[in-house]
Amino acid sequence: KNMITGAAQMDGAILVVAATDGVMAQTKEHILLSRQVGVPYIVVFMNKCDMVDDPELLELVEMEVRDLLTEYGFPGDDTPIIQGSALKALEDPNSEWGDKILELMDAVDTWIPDPQRDTDKPFLMPVEDVFTITGRGTVATGRVERGVLHMSDEVEIIGIKEESKKTVVTGIEMFRKLLDEAQAGDNIGALLRGIQRTDIERGQVICKPGTIKCHKKFTAQVYVLTKDEGGR
Repeated sequence: KNMITGAAQMDGAILVVAATDGVMAQTKEHILLSRQVGVPYIVVFMNKCDMVDDPELLELVEMEVRDLLTEYGFPGDDTPIIQGSALKALEDPNSEWGDKILELMDAVDTWIPDPQRDTDKPFLMPVEDVFTITGRGTVATGRVERGVLHMSDEVEIIGIKEESKKTVVTGIEMFRKLLDEAQAGDNIGALLRGIQRTDIERGQVICKPGTIKCHKKFTAQVYVLTKDEGGR
């Protein structure tokens, strides 16, 4: 559930595969879900390569990953696959294993293009989580889907509950930094004036007032995972 929620917002993903295990059932599940929710690009990091002495075994795992990516509609032959060891890189960032992490990030920069952000449309952010800061108020977190949000903007909370609520944004934070504004693509926390923890929940949206309407029914395309694909 959480993997799907996060993946639906991604511009690209790093798929981590343990060289000691190769492709596991969960590897297939993650690639399938990435395809179904529209993750456009994947870069692969083969971890724990320091624990595999046979180069042919590493090559076999890489071929297996490429075949699986191709099977689910990704360009398996061209996808960057970096062989490394996260633990060894942590132990000595200046080692060859540390260089592999830099190589991984270079691959992310080159393979995953900078996305075009939808900043011209009215502000919209689906609520992912809600928590309370003692003495300050209620914070809603999520990824801004479109538009721009400024400090002191009036916003509307819509969905799930019978009535919508209007409030004012009194704080914007991203990765522990306070901002004056946030725009499409940013993962933020928005401090909401006069809103109680019980007034807002995951699944609602925060938007520019008057730009979003609630609907009781809709048409959807649904993909149901088979048992072999990890469906439960």
